[in-house]
Amino acid sequence: MRAPFDTLAMRGPNVATLLAVLLTLAACGTTPTKSGSGNVPLPSGGKVKVPVRQDPTLPALPAAGSGRGGYYKDDGPGDNPPPNLRDVPDAEVRNEPYSTRSNRPYVVFGKTYTPITDNEPFTQKGTGTWYGKKFHGQRTSSGEIYDMYKMTAAHPTLPIPSYARVTSIDSGEQVIVRINDRGPFHATRVIDVSYTAALKLGFLGKGSHQVVVERLLPADIDAILAARAAPKPAPLTPSVVAISIDTPVETGEVVQPVVSSQLVAVDATVAAPAPAALESGFYLQLGAYSRADNAETGRARLAPYTALGTLGVVQAGNLFRLYGGPFSSRADAARAAASLPESTGIKPIVIQR
Repeated sequence: MRAPFDTLAMRGPNVATLLAVLLTLAACGTTPTKSGSGNVPLPSGGKVKVPVRQDPTLPALPAAGSGRGGYYKDDGPGDNPPPNLRDVPDAEVRNEPYSTRSNRPYVVFGKTYTPITDNEPFTQKGTGTWYGKKFHGQRTSSGEIYDMYKMTAAHPTLPIPSYARVTSIDSGEQVIVRINDRGPFHATRVIDVSYTAALKLGFLGKGSHQVVVERLLPADIDAILAARAAPKPAPLTPSVVAISIDTPVETGEVVQPVVSSQLVAVDATVAAPAPAALESGFYLQLGAYSRADNAETGRARLAPYTALGTLGVVQAGNLFRLYGGPFSSRADAARAAASLPESTGIKPIVIQR
């Protein structure tokens, strides 16, 4: 039984000295806390929360459960995000069978949702939001564990698992995410992306952006995988040809009339320069063809769309790829892709060379 305070006072300085010694020994015997744990133990057994140093490149957000930040209920950012999240690559696409269990019709809030199981194109425009700590570590509709720091997303009807290209109309940024969860179930919201995907799209702090969601079909995934596997084309070496006044110079099948007597650099192998082979930057892959003449036809058809940059055909193995660019950033390339009318039937892929 604990002694009353006045009894302890009557015991004089010996008791006070003994208590001081005991507290000193207890402090010396305490196991040091691990760095980054964020908690410091107190002699009483409680803990004091110590702020964790955040990545300075991340936007400052109100804490989860703080009632601020416009988060869903008590959702929000994690306490200690991993470093270098801006460098996390897009989801690694691959063609895989759809889950039978995760693609059955279901009902939420009285509304029936029927997941897509065909291979038809799907494009949707609306509000994109993100979800984080409240669901981090929980099981998703696919059965996978949700990791807010990976490139994933929830969608009401896109197949599980599948992949989608998400473009922020506000920022112009573009990412590819893996669809492995269901939601959001709100009339104006079309997709919930992970914390990291929202960071890369530029709306982590704002909470939402207007976005375009584009389903990646099996053929799109095949094209992406082929582009990644293809060796980078060697830089073209122009041939210097001396020409005289008013003498046409023939390069392949293209006749270029000459209007001066200066020496000009003419590429002896390709009718027009292929920008992806000449310099680094971001490009739009606008098609892949098995025949060079078809690639040239595709280039001629897209020539009026000047926002696509310089169009060029690059041969990689047995394929002839049509590129547009270069662009200084992925955002610029995404904006150029968005300017291409849907009537062309072309779905550009942003790549970096």
